[in-house]
Amino acid sequence: MKGLVNFVLKNKLAVWLLTIIITASGIYSGTRMKMESIPDISIPYLMVMDVYPGATPEQVMNDVSIPMEKAVESLEDVKAVYSTSSSNVSQVQVEYDYGVDMDEKKRELQSALDNVNLPEDAEEPSIMSISLNMMPIIALSVSSTEEDIVELTSTVEDIILPKIEKIDGVASASITGQHIEEVNFTYDKEKMAELDLKEDDVKQMIQASDMAISLGLYEFEDAEEAISIDGKLKTVDELKEMLIPVTPSQTNPAPFVKLGDIAEIETVGKVESVSRTNGEDAIAIQIVKGQEANTVTVANAVKDLIEEEQERIDGLKIDVTLDQGEPIEESVFTMVEKALFGGLIAVLIILLFLRDLKSTIISIISIPVSVFMALLLLNWLDITLNIMTLGAITVAIGRVIDDSIVVVENIYRRMHLKDEKLHGRALIREATLEMFKPILSSTLVTVAVFAPMVFVGGMVGELFVPFALTMTFALGASLLVAITIVPVLSHTLFRKKLYGEREEKQHKEAGKLAIWYKGVLEKALNHKVITSIIAIVLLVGSLALMPLIGFSFLGSEEEKTMYVTYTPATGELEDKTLANIEEVEKELMKNKDIETIQVSVTDSESADPAAMMMGGSDGALMFLIFDPDMEDFASEKEKVEEYLFNLNQSGEWKTQDFTSMSVASNEVSYTLYSEDLDDLNKAVKEVESALADIDGLEDIESDAENPYVENTFIVDQENVLQYGLTTAQIVQALNEDSSKEVLTTVESNGQDIEVIVQQEAKTTAKNLEELLETEIPTATGTPMPLSELVEVEEGTTLNTLSRNKGEYYATVSGTITDKDISKATSAADKKIEELDLPKGVTTGVEGVAADMSETFTQLGIAMIAAVAIVYFILVVTFREGLAPFAILFSLPFAVIGSFVGLYLTDLTISVSVMMGLLMLIGIVVTNAIVLVDRIIHMEYEGMEMREAILEAGVTRLRPILMTAIATIGAMLPMALGNGGGGLVSQDLAVTVIGGLVSSTALTLVIVPIVYEILSKMLKKNRKDIRED
Repeated sequence: MKGLVNFVLKNKLAVWLLTIIITASGIYSGTRMKMESIPDISIPYLMVMDVYPGATPEQVMNDVSIPMEKAVESLEDVKAVYSTSSSNVSQVQVEYDYGVDMDEKKRELQSALDNVNLPEDAEEPSIMSISLNMMPIIALSVSSTEEDIVELTSTVEDIILPKIEKIDGVASASITGQHIEEVNFTYDKEKMAELDLKEDDVKQMIQASDMAISLGLYEFEDAEEAISIDGKLKTVDELKEMLIPVTPSQTNPAPFVKLGDIAEIETVGKVESVSRTNGEDAIAIQIVKGQEANTVTVANAVKDLIEEEQERIDGLKIDVTLDQGEPIEESVFTMVEKALFGGLIAVLIILLFLRDLKSTIISIISIPVSVFMALLLLNWLDITLNIMTLGAITVAIGRVIDDSIVVVENIYRRMHLKDEKLHGRALIREATLEMFKPILSSTLVTVAVFAPMVFVGGMVGELFVPFALTMTFALGASLLVAITIVPVLSHTLFRKKLYGEREEKQHKEAGKLAIWYKGVLEKALNHKVITSIIAIVLLVGSLALMPLIGFSFLGSEEEKTMYVTYTPATGELEDKTLANIEEVEKELMKNKDIETIQVSVTDSESADPAAMMMGGSDGALMFLIFDPDMEDFASEKEKVEEYLFNLNQSGEWKTQDFTSMSVASNEVSYTLYSEDLDDLNKAVKEVESALADIDGLEDIESDAENPYVENTFIVDQENVLQYGLTTAQIVQALNEDSSKEVLTTVESNGQDIEVIVQQEAKTTAKNLEELLETEIPTATGTPMPLSELVEVEEGTTLNTLSRNKGEYYATVSGTITDKDISKATSAADKKIEELDLPKGVTTGVEGVAADMSETFTQLGIAMIAAVAIVYFILVVTFREGLAPFAILFSLPFAVIGSFVGLYLTDLTISVSVMMGLLMLIGIVVTNAIVLVDRIIHMEYEGMEMREAILEAGVTRLRPILMTAIATIGAMLPMALGNGGGGLVSQDLAVTVIGGLVSSTALTLVIVPIVYEILSKMLKKNRKDIRED
């Protein structure tokens, strides 16, 4: 180390050039980094979807879902398999452990599914990765004062959509509410019977004529030329004029008939799905970004484009109904602002302590250099600029300055000592080397605290890895700065004092505060028992605050938007669904605080996978955008929820959280498992009523569906055979085939439109009695009513069947209204335990309670591991076990200030608080190291133990207070503001500030007491020991 310090002092220009290069590269890297709200997280779920047309939920479950489940369950790293079987569709969700290679798992899953024997009619299963990028990052609502829906559709499809799709980083843009054209094709049955034509013959003739095909290359004498045949019908008129061969007759002597004479062919327009903004018909555009694209850049590019288009096209109005970019930008800039303010406060504190501008300049150089070096490494590792990395930088600002302060303070102090023998470079070298051991161990300790983060699995673990890396890079850089740039800058700025005559009056070795502290410390050492009792009482008192503080999972930050979904009741008709949605839309439009209401009504055919995940398929999805300047958003949101949940409508309204940090942090849920569906439904009802009685819990609901009434028609084979009928003929007579038959496509306005064969509409039976009156044609020629051919058995069936671990399951959940979620969850647990559920029904805790217990346990293990690692590093540093043990006594007292701070600011113990406590282990120990290292050093110099303790206290008081107060100052903007939050937010800052206040005050008293007691107990006398 001596060689490195000598090298930098002799090569000052090289050090400056390297500093400039690192700073410039760091600034460049910072501008190149992607902005996201949270780190890129690989969500360990794969979704398998399969369509089995015409199958009931039971058939789908037995023939598709169960075979796929069995094939998947045995795969490596599979944590759980869930399946949902509904009419025609099977969904299998495969959950893996966090941290596995999801691309590899997708390949394994695909090869496992390739070996599954599925029914012939079932389609090939499709696998979909679940990622945060599936959700739209920006949604637009397009309307016009000048154009009708047909013209507006043309504007959107021909002008706006292609331009959006060309934006760099846009993966896809989908639209709803647009006007679509199709050709209705209706056979004239009488005319066809007259000409002895069958529908199938006409269909085959059209499809055989309407084709375009390439015949490949033909060799001619001169050269090869490509030949292709094009008989494609281009327009509706060409379709009408097409000739169909017929057998000539007296009434029609011609051997052909025009298609237009035997069928009615007309172009019709319709709106594919409903989309409205503030009650007006509009076209909704949803834009999804690519995996590698930057959310903020893409969202801003889309907003710039729509501004240009609104200016260019008369009457065009485009509202942004969802914007993921804006909150990210806000949180990033808020964090940057906090970091700058924090840095400024830290600088002012150092200036106040050192009362020397040159020393302050030298100290603060570590802030920009450490931050830019961290950014350089983060960019190199392709880590995004998000609230975790920026939060770490904000937190690190107070810490990166510590190493430099300690070195500068030691150089400055020794420079003013009357009996200091060294001058110039030698003084700087020795003063730097004297502090190298404590700053190296304190940096290693702070970094080592984050090593156990590998134990924390799940989403929280993935979220905090970038935080830990940023802290590590910044602190590593600060150590490097302290032993390279700080000595060089000190040699440059202190040149005059380093080589000039020293004057005692310029610098007092001990100030008034240090002398007062020496007196307090001496009294404390003389009254160890009383001092220790006071410290322990304070510690126990703060721990007693825990039930009053309460627990929560993640800190909550609010955007002034709401997302609500409407799910129609079982068997609800479309008209009823639309009427219910319109009723709510009209009521909410009366609310003055709501600026925009965007409604999209979709069906399962037109809904994309993202819409299905958001709960918007076969129902409605509503975005409510509130006035950004409104005061009390929380209570207004509550009013809207109360209105929606207490509506006596047939379907169900739910609020959803699709924000980028969508971890439900206030929901308690229980999953019930049973092999018997009736027992499961009975248990669900019992759990629902038990949870309804708990204070602080509302919106109790379950995903168990209301069963359909199922009427089974039992066919008496002997009875139907006498009429020459089979079961299949009865099925055909009753089957309402709703799937559309596409005959061909023709061009209209430059676009291909479908020609749809219109089937003769069957009159729908109003009730079961009317259906039983349906006449079934028989072989005898006399139609028979259905009631004469079948017997009716009434039962129930479910629209969807959900399974996990070979059992049916359903989830009952409720929303916790209190800040402290532990009260409601423990009350709910107690209630569930008291229930006497049907035999064979088991329960599992899900939701925030499960997440909390898992994460808090892992963080607890991480803390114990951190303390063990810290102790090991200290033993290596001090080459003994006693001093490190004394240093560890500073840790418990950090809890006092943290808990008092949380209690006073009305915050709860959350994941952020646990992270704050983990960080405190590193920060608090640093202060104790600086103190104990000096005590040992003075004992080796020959001082008595008590004298060494008092001398070290006086000498190290200033650097300890400076580093602690600078860290507190740097975190003040974060503690006072609540914007830009997420996990690195107000509660983390309050924890660190409170912990630093109490631990610094008690470190300066308790550590010396423990050190003296242990040294006397173990008869340790360093005065007689000399370093090798």
